[in-house]
Amino acid sequence: MMYSLAFLPALAWSLSATDGMHWVFAVSAAGCFAAGLLMWLATRNNRREVQPRDGALLVVFGWLLVTAASMPPLLVALPQLSVAKVFMETMSGLTTTGATVISGLDTLPQSVNLWRHTLQWFGGMGIIVMVVAVLPLLGVGGMQLFRAETPGPMKEGKLTPRITQTAKYMWAGYVSLTVLCGLALWLAGMAPFDALCHALSTVSLGGFSTRDASIGAFDSLRIEAVLSVFMVLSTINFGTHFLALRSRSPGVYLRDLEASSSVLLILVSAVGITALLMWEQVFDTFAQALRHGVFNTISVATSTGFMTRDYAQWPLFAPLWMVFLACVASSAGSTGGGIKMVRAIILLKQAGRELKRLVHPHIILLKQAGRELKRLVHPHAVIPLSINGNSVEERVIYSVFGFMLLWGVTQVVLTFVMVLTGIDFDSALSAVVASVNNLGPALGRFGPAENFSSLTDFQAALLALAMLAGRLELLTFFAVLTPAFWRR
Repeated sequence: MMYSLAFLPALAWSLSATDGMHWVFAVSAAGCFAAGLLMWLATRNNRREVQPRDGALLVVFGWLLVTAASMPPLLVALPQLSVAKVFMETMSGLTTTGATVISGLDTLPQSVNLWRHTLQWFGGMGIIVMVVAVLPLLGVGGMQLFRAETPGPMKEGKLTPRITQTAKYMWAGYVSLTVLCGLALWLAGMAPFDALCHALSTVSLGGFSTRDASIGAFDSLRIEAVLSVFMVLSTINFGTHFLALRSRSPGVYLRDLEASSSVLLILVSAVGITALLMWEQVFDTFAQALRHGVFNTISVATSTGFMTRDYAQWPLFAPLWMVFLACVASSAGSTGGGIKMVRAIILLKQAGRELKRLVHPHIILLKQAGRELKRLVHPHAVIPLSINGNSVEERVIYSVFGFMLLWGVTQVVLTFVMVLTGIDFDSALSAVVASVNNLGPALGRFGPAENFSSLTDFQAALLALAMLAGRLELLTFFAVLTPAFWRR
């Protein structure tokens, strides 16, 4: 019932622009409200504690239900698209992936374009709720990882004693950042409508644009600089932003290992790719190489997917490294995709812990008769794994291992399925990686200068489900598909 309000901005814009789409948004909002009302009437007398199984069903079927409710405006506005491709477009918006099957965005009715961007913005809000309130029930890295990487002493590992308060403050940061981004884009030279749409898709790290050429259509250094700043800010945990504001100290970001690692990796990579572009003489001047190298690296690394140039034509290392960054650079508690930087940190720290156990035995120095004797003693002590001074529980580490195994297997299997359907290997692999990690633009046939309109219905539906699986932390999605989940 609350989600029916999401249709109102597009409805209002359609009425003001008289583009004839207002009735679709009105009917969709009414239908969404009616469906929610019926579900509430049928279940309002049931009261019990939410269990992990309920949480998994909530996020998987909830996301599917909201996707279905969001499809009618696109089905009416784009009758040339099949239901499967509209399903993919809508899922791409709600999961903040940003892959699109639509050509002619410049001439699309403004209300429809606003609806696409609204999907991404509300999808980002849903992601924050899921991270804070639902995933902790499932033990797949929600509040468990959030607790591990949040700096400073926290009561019960939360920003505030109540989950609702935690979500409220994170939402407040999300809304505030969106407003600031929209105002900055407007001041940088964007038209108000474009500024609104791109603010919605920037803070959500979604990457939808009102132009087929994406940000390259504006050809503005100021706009690119504004977007770069807000993409980096949005890839940091919104809880970290809250802590920094509450303490009035930017030192919070430096003390947060995940935030500092993410920003450092992105910026160092941007400088490195700029140097590569200059070395390979891709651009005539250093200023051009710096401008496009930094912006496109930040955009892809944060899993946003904006572009100013066809980076698929750059030396192969550059686009491959950028796609790799999209898999690891975002923080937990942000709307970015991929495995999240905190998982990468846990994996690296665990690898270091195992190496210490294997190759660095303790050395005890004994002095006898003025002579040093060295005796090797096999270590038996437990070497703790901690982040920001907080110990990471073993079950969280095992959860990360399970997630990473499933993450790799999912992309391998889906890649082979896509190849089986007739797509070349490079395009299939990059499309799957871009979908599972909620990046958007891929390489090959689906590169930044292209879109996903050439997919068959089966391929589009498959990638849409890959987006959903990646957004719901994989384990949550696949748990619902196991027979054990449905046994009493």
